[in-house]
Amino acid sequence: MSLKNFDVGRGIGKGQFGRVFIAREKTSGYIVALKMLSIEELIKSNSEKQLRREVEIQANLRHPNILRLLGHFHDDIFFVLILEYAAKGELYKQLVKSGRLKEKKASRYIAQMAEALSYIHKKHVIHRDIKPENLLIDLNDEIKIADFGWSVHTPSQRRKTFCGTLDYIPPEMVEGKEHDEKIDLWSLGVLCYELLTGTAPFEEPGNTATYKRIAKVEFTLPDHLSYDARDLINSLLQRDPKRRLPLKDVLKHPWIRKYKKA
Repeated sequence: MSLKNFDVGRGIGKGQFGRVFIAREKTSGYIVALKMLSIEELIKSNSEKQLRREVEIQANLRHPNILRLLGHFHDDIFFVLILEYAAKGELYKQLVKSGRLKEKKASRYIAQMAEALSYIHKKHVIHRDIKPENLLIDLNDEIKIADFGWSVHTPSQRRKTFCGTLDYIPPEMVEGKEHDEKIDLWSLGVLCYELLTGTAPFEEPGNTATYKRIAKVEFTLPDHLSYDARDLINSLLQRDPKRRLPLKDVLKHPWIRKYKKA
Protein backbone atom coordinates (compact mmCIF):
# COMPACT_ATOMS: atom_id res chain seq x y z
CA MET A 1 0.00 0.00 0.00
CA SER A 2 1.03 3.62 -0.54
CA LEU A 3 -0.62 7.05 -0.66
CA LYS A 4 -1.16 6.44 -4.40
CA ASN A 5 -3.87 3.92 -3.45
CA PHE A 6 -6.00 6.70 -1.92
CA ASP A 7 -7.84 9.86 -2.88
CA VAL A 8 -6.93 11.96 0.16
CA GLY A 9 -9.54 14.49 1.28
CA ARG A 10 -9.79 17.11 4.01
CA GLY A 11 -8.02 17.07 7.35
CA ILE A 12 -10.23 15.80 10.19
CA GLY A 13 -7.81 15.80 13.11
CA LYS A 14 -4.42 16.83 14.37
CA GLY A 15 -2.05 14.97 16.68
CA GLN A 16 1.39 15.32 18.21
CA PHE A 17 3.21 13.88 15.20
CA GLY A 18 0.95 14.64 12.26
CA ARG A 19 -2.57 14.92 10.93
CA VAL A 20 -5.57 12.73 10.16
CA PHE A 21 -7.31 12.91 6.77
CA ILE A 22 -10.47 11.39 5.37
CA ALA A 23 -9.59 9.29 2.31
CA ARG A 24 -11.11 6.90 -0.20
CA GLU A 25 -9.36 3.72 -1.29
CA LYS A 26 -9.37 3.98 -5.09
CA THR A 27 -10.17 0.35 -5.98
CA SER A 28 -12.94 -0.40 -3.45
CA GLY A 29 -14.25 3.14 -2.88
CA TYR A 30 -14.02 2.37 0.86
CA ILE A 31 -13.88 5.48 3.09
CA VAL A 32 -11.16 5.42 5.75
CA ALA A 33 -9.17 7.80 7.95
CA LEU A 34 -5.43 8.11 7.29
CA LYS A 35 -3.31 9.08 10.28
CA MET A 36 -0.10 10.46 8.73
CA LEU A 37 2.77 10.62 11.22
CA SER A 38 6.04 12.42 10.51
CA ILE A 39 8.88 9.89 10.71
CA GLU A 40 11.32 12.70 11.47
CA GLU A 41 9.22 13.87 14.46
CA LEU A 42 8.78 10.30 15.74
CA ILE A 43 12.55 9.72 15.69
CA LYS A 44 13.29 13.14 17.23
CA SER A 45 11.05 12.37 20.23
CA ASN A 46 12.14 8.71 20.56
CA SER A 47 8.55 7.56 19.99
CA GLU A 48 9.14 4.69 17.55
CA LYS A 49 8.86 2.05 20.31
CA GLN A 50 5.63 3.57 21.61
CA LEU A 51 4.16 3.65 18.07
CA ARG A 52 5.16 0.03 17.45
CA ARG A 53 3.41 -1.00 20.68
CA GLU A 54 0.30 1.04 19.77
CA VAL A 55 0.11 -0.59 16.31
CA GLU A 56 0.64 -4.13 17.69
CA ILE A 57 -2.08 -3.66 20.32
CA GLN A 58 -4.70 -1.96 18.14
CA ALA A 59 -4.19 -4.32 15.17
CA ASN A 60 -5.21 -7.26 17.38
CA LEU A 61 -8.40 -5.75 18.79
CA ARG A 62 -11.83 -6.49 17.30
CA HIS A 63 -14.73 -4.84 19.13
CA PRO A 64 -17.65 -2.65 17.97
CA ASN A 65 -16.53 0.13 20.35
CA ILE A 66 -12.85 0.09 19.39
CA LEU A 67 -11.65 1.87 16.25
CA ARG A 68 -10.31 -0.70 13.77
CA LEU A 69 -6.74 -0.37 12.60
CA LEU A 70 -7.08 -1.69 9.04
CA GLY A 71 -3.42 -1.54 8.04
CA HIS A 72 -0.31 0.61 7.86
CA PHE A 73 2.51 1.55 5.48
CA HIS A 74 5.27 4.13 5.22
CA ASP A 75 7.31 6.12 2.72
CA ASP A 76 10.38 8.30 3.34
CA ILE A 77 8.40 11.04 5.10
CA PHE A 78 5.30 9.52 6.73
CA PHE A 79 4.27 6.45 8.70
CA VAL A 80 0.58 6.03 7.82
CA LEU A 81 -2.11 4.23 9.82
CA ILE A 82 -5.23 3.19 7.87
CA LEU A 83 -8.12 3.53 10.33
CA GLU A 84 -11.86 3.00 10.40
CA TYR A 85 -13.64 6.31 9.72
CA ALA A 86 -15.93 7.58 12.52
CA ALA A 87 -18.13 10.19 10.84
CA LYS A 88 -19.23 12.20 13.88
CA GLY A 89 -15.68 12.85 15.08
CA GLU A 90 -14.38 13.43 18.61
CA LEU A 91 -16.64 13.09 21.62
CA TYR A 92 -14.71 16.08 23.01
CA LYS A 93 -16.05 18.35 20.26
CA GLN A 94 -19.60 17.15 20.91
CA LEU A 95 -19.12 17.92 24.61
CA VAL A 96 -17.75 21.42 23.95
CA LYS A 97 -20.69 22.15 21.64
CA SER A 98 -23.40 20.97 24.04
CA GLY A 99 -21.73 21.95 27.34
CA ARG A 100 -22.77 18.67 28.92
CA LEU A 101 -24.67 15.57 27.83
CA LYS A 102 -28.12 14.43 28.92
CA GLU A 103 -28.01 11.46 31.30
CA LYS A 104 -29.58 9.09 28.76
CA LYS A 105 -26.84 9.72 26.17
CA ALA A 106 -24.02 9.73 28.75
CA SER A 107 -25.28 6.45 30.23
CA ARG A 108 -25.25 4.77 26.83
CA TYR A 109 -21.72 6.00 26.12
CA ILE A 110 -20.46 4.80 29.53
CA ALA A 111 -22.08 1.38 28.91
CA GLN A 112 -20.28 1.13 25.55
CA MET A 113 -17.00 2.14 27.22
CA ALA A 114 -17.46 -0.49 29.94
CA GLU A 115 -18.04 -3.18 27.27
CA ALA A 116 -14.91 -2.11 25.34
CA LEU A 117 -12.73 -1.90 28.47
CA SER A 118 -13.95 -5.34 29.63
CA TYR A 119 -12.86 -6.71 26.27
CA ILE A 120 -9.37 -5.16 26.33
CA HIS A 121 -8.78 -6.12 29.98
CA LYS A 122 -9.58 -9.75 29.12
CA LYS A 123 -6.81 -9.44 26.52
CA HIS A 124 -4.48 -8.10 29.27
CA VAL A 125 -4.39 -4.60 27.76
CA ILE A 126 -4.65 -1.46 29.92
CA HIS A 127 -5.63 1.68 27.99
CA ARG A 128 -4.27 4.31 30.45
CA ASP A 129 -5.51 7.37 28.54
CA ILE A 130 -9.31 7.37 28.44
CA LYS A 131 -10.58 10.93 27.79
CA PRO A 132 -13.12 12.57 25.41
CA GLU A 133 -10.36 13.57 22.93
CA ASN A 134 -9.48 9.88 22.40
CA LEU A 135 -13.06 8.76 21.81
CA LEU A 136 -14.78 9.03 18.43
CA ILE A 137 -18.45 8.71 17.49
CA ASP A 138 -19.69 6.92 14.37
CA LEU A 139 -22.90 7.52 12.37
CA ASN A 140 -24.84 5.11 14.61
CA ASP A 141 -23.85 7.10 17.71
CA GLU A 142 -21.51 4.34 18.84
CA ILE A 143 -18.34 5.17 20.78
CA LYS A 144 -15.01 4.13 19.25
CA ILE A 145 -11.89 4.12 21.45
CA ALA A 146 -9.40 5.62 19.02
CA ASP A 147 -6.01 6.24 20.56
CA PHE A 148 -3.88 3.47 22.06
CA GLY A 149 -0.68 5.54 22.35
CA TRP A 150 -0.33 4.97 26.11
CA SER A 151 -1.76 1.44 26.11
CA VAL A 152 0.25 -1.46 27.37
CA HIS A 153 -0.03 -5.25 27.21
CA THR A 154 0.59 -6.67 30.70
CA PRO A 155 -0.15 -10.37 31.12
CA SER A 156 1.11 -10.31 34.72
CA GLN A 157 3.29 -7.52 36.08
CA ARG A 158 2.11 -4.22 37.51
CA ARG A 159 3.32 -0.94 35.96
CA LYS A 160 4.93 2.21 37.32
CA THR A 161 5.07 4.45 34.21
CA PHE A 162 3.63 7.91 34.81
CA CYS A 163 1.40 8.54 31.80
CA GLY A 164 -1.96 9.69 30.56
CA THR A 165 -3.68 13.06 30.87
CA LEU A 166 -3.50 15.20 34.03
CA ASP A 167 -7.23 15.46 34.85
CA TYR A 168 -7.67 11.69 34.41
CA ILE A 169 -4.65 10.44 36.38
CA PRO A 170 -5.57 8.25 39.41
CA PRO A 171 -4.28 8.68 43.00
CA GLU A 172 -1.92 5.68 42.77
CA MET A 173 -0.12 7.28 39.83
CA VAL A 174 0.06 10.71 41.51
CA GLU A 175 1.69 9.01 44.49
CA GLY A 176 4.19 7.08 42.33
CA LYS A 177 2.73 3.66 43.25
CA GLU A 178 2.29 0.71 40.93
CA HIS A 179 -0.91 0.51 38.90
CA ASP A 180 -2.90 -2.12 37.05
CA GLU A 181 -6.04 -2.25 34.88
CA LYS A 182 -8.07 -0.55 37.66
CA ILE A 183 -6.56 2.73 36.45
CA ASP A 184 -9.13 2.49 33.59
CA LEU A 185 -11.99 2.22 36.12
CA TRP A 186 -10.90 5.53 37.66
CA SER A 187 -10.74 7.13 34.19
CA LEU A 188 -14.24 5.84 33.44
CA GLY A 189 -15.49 7.61 36.58
CA VAL A 190 -13.77 10.86 35.55
CA LEU A 191 -15.24 10.51 32.03
CA CYS A 192 -18.73 9.95 33.42
CA TYR A 193 -18.40 13.09 35.57
CA GLU A 194 -17.09 15.17 32.64
CA LEU A 195 -19.84 14.02 30.25
CA LEU A 196 -22.52 14.97 32.76
CA THR A 197 -21.06 18.29 33.93
CA GLY A 198 -18.82 19.55 31.13
CA THR A 199 -15.79 19.79 33.45
CA ALA A 200 -13.32 17.33 34.97
CA PRO A 201 -13.89 16.62 38.70
CA PHE A 202 -10.40 17.59 39.94
CA GLU A 203 -9.65 20.43 37.54
CA GLU A 204 -7.62 23.32 38.97
CA PRO A 205 -5.61 26.13 37.28
CA GLY A 206 -2.24 24.63 38.34
CA ASN A 207 -0.93 21.07 38.03
CA THR A 208 0.07 20.86 41.71
CA ALA A 209 -3.40 21.88 42.90
CA THR A 210 -4.99 19.28 40.59
CA TYR A 211 -2.61 16.57 41.88
CA LYS A 212 -3.53 17.44 45.48
CA ARG A 213 -7.25 17.15 44.80
CA ILE A 214 -6.76 13.82 43.01
CA ALA A 215 -4.66 12.44 45.90
CA LYS A 216 -7.39 13.41 48.38
CA VAL A 217 -10.21 12.38 45.98
CA GLU A 218 -11.69 15.81 46.59
CA PHE A 219 -14.59 16.56 44.23
CA THR A 220 -18.15 17.90 44.35
CA LEU A 221 -21.16 16.41 42.61
CA PRO A 222 -23.55 19.06 41.20
CA ASP A 223 -27.21 19.08 42.32
CA HIS A 224 -28.57 18.44 38.82
CA LEU A 225 -27.19 14.87 38.76
CA SER A 226 -29.56 12.01 39.51
CA TYR A 227 -29.01 9.77 42.55
CA ASP A 228 -28.00 6.84 40.31
CA ALA A 229 -25.47 8.90 38.32
CA ARG A 230 -23.90 10.15 41.57
CA ASP A 231 -23.74 6.62 42.91
CA LEU A 232 -21.93 5.30 39.83
CA ILE A 233 -19.38 8.15 39.86
CA ASN A 234 -18.72 7.65 43.58
CA SER A 235 -18.34 3.89 43.04
CA LEU A 236 -15.65 4.41 40.39
CA LEU A 237 -13.76 7.35 41.93
CA GLN A 238 -12.49 5.34 44.88
CA ARG A 239 -8.99 6.05 46.21
CA ASP A 240 -8.33 2.35 46.82
CA PRO A 241 -8.22 0.64 43.38
CA LYS A 242 -9.64 -2.58 44.88
CA ARG A 243 -12.81 -0.72 45.92
CA ARG A 244 -13.58 0.61 42.43
CA LEU A 245 -16.71 -0.89 40.91
CA PRO A 246 -15.73 -3.74 38.53
CA LEU A 247 -16.79 -3.33 34.90
CA LYS A 248 -19.24 -6.24 35.05
CA ASP A 249 -21.01 -4.40 37.88
CA VAL A 250 -20.88 -1.09 36.01
CA LEU A 251 -22.92 -2.80 33.28
CA LYS A 252 -25.47 -3.98 35.89
CA HIS A 253 -25.67 -0.59 37.63
CA PRO A 254 -29.19 0.97 37.84
CA TRP A 255 -28.02 4.11 35.97
CA ILE A 256 -26.83 1.96 33.04
CA ARG A 257 -29.82 -0.43 33.06
CA LYS A 258 -32.32 2.44 33.25
CA TYR A 259 -31.38 3.72 29.79
CA LYS A 260 -30.35 0.48 28.13
CA LYS A 261 -33.63 -0.05 26.29
CA ALA A 262 -35.06 3.45 26.69
